[in-house]
Amino acid sequence: MKILHIIKSRQTELTKKIIEQQSKKHDVRVIDIKKKDISFEDVIDEIFSYDKVISW
Repeated sequence: MKILHIIKSRQTELTKKIIEQQSKKHDVRVIDIKKKDISFEDVIDEIFSYDKVISW
């Protein structure tokens, strides 16, 4: 399964653990939208290309 995590605030220890555990069995990508060099068009494309999207 392809899982996309969108980070919109500071990552907590729980967030990091969940991402780490999911990465062991799934194709996981993390996008931090606080970064200034993020294209929101690219984020939208990514959302539709993943099976599951989690926003933190």
